[in-house]
Amino acid sequence: MLTNINCYFSILIFVFGTVGNILNILVLSQRSLRSNPCAWLFAISSLANFIALLSGLTTRMVSYWTIDLTDTVSWLCKLRVFTLYTSRTIASWLITLASIDRWLLSCLDAHRRQMSTLKNVQQGTIVVTLMSMILYSPIFYCYEANLLNTPLRCYSKTIPCRIFSDQVYTCVTILLPLCLMFLFGIKTLTNVRKIKYRIQSPLLPRMSTISMKSEQRQRFRLIDRHLFIMLLVQISFHALFTLPQAVQQIYSTITRHTYKTEHRLAIENSIYSFGILLTYLANGMPFYIYTLSGGCLFRQAFFLLVTRIKQTIRCQQK
Repeated sequence: MLTNINCYFSILIFVFGTVGNILNILVLSQRSLRSNPCAWLFAISSLANFIALLSGLTTRMVSYWTIDLTDTVSWLCKLRVFTLYTSRTIASWLITLASIDRWLLSCLDAHRRQMSTLKNVQQGTIVVTLMSMILYSPIFYCYEANLLNTPLRCYSKTIPCRIFSDQVYTCVTILLPLCLMFLFGIKTLTNVRKIKYRIQSPLLPRMSTISMKSEQRQRFRLIDRHLFIMLLVQISFHALFTLPQAVQQIYSTITRHTYKTEHRLAIENSIYSFGILLTYLANGMPFYIYTLSGGCLFRQAFFLLVTRIKQTIRCQQK
């Protein structure tokens, strides 16, 4: 019964997650949004989530009907785990960069606001990508296929490797990014309150907005506000779906020397499998979060994309 649930749930997440991430990339790459640093980070993180779904869920679904080659072929095992962990780490840290970008943009200090640029987030993306690849390069040594008495057949082959890979993934991919997301989210909310007080107080000078027309300024503020709401909602759901795996891996490390019966091992392996499934839900959810929490900004951009696709199809048919 549990196997069937995992199987069909995996297919559901893969279909909706793949479609959602592709739509995210297309919507956020439109001219009205792609110049915004936060929207650009959302688009690239969706690409990383898409890669994580392809590298992780495809083999998981195949294993329910036939032999999973990543369980039996060593190099496929190593490559799959490296791609999965690297892409997930990139996605998490890009959302962290988006949190930092929103904080910079909300600061009263003009110098900090000027640091919120497309060039800076692009450079940050390159750094995050390179560091993630370097961090998980030991996987090519640690992971091996055809292992027994492990949660998965493609897993770390030694106890030191297991501790390293599990705790690096737990700390660097899940816990540290989440802490920074919440920290800068709180700092951004604090800055927003200060700005509101500054604008409303007749005793304090208003921020200079001479260089922008009133309508254009209002439009940029609307975009930034919706992007910030989208960011907060995504962070909350990201924490909900990734923390269970972090807790389980910490528990596995602490109890690695504890004797466990077959029944207990079976329960823990089922929990481990379900925790992994939740992380794929985190990879596949952004589009639906943006659609529900992005207000008219994201939905209008999405409808504009659909309209353009329809027009392209009609032109090709003529």
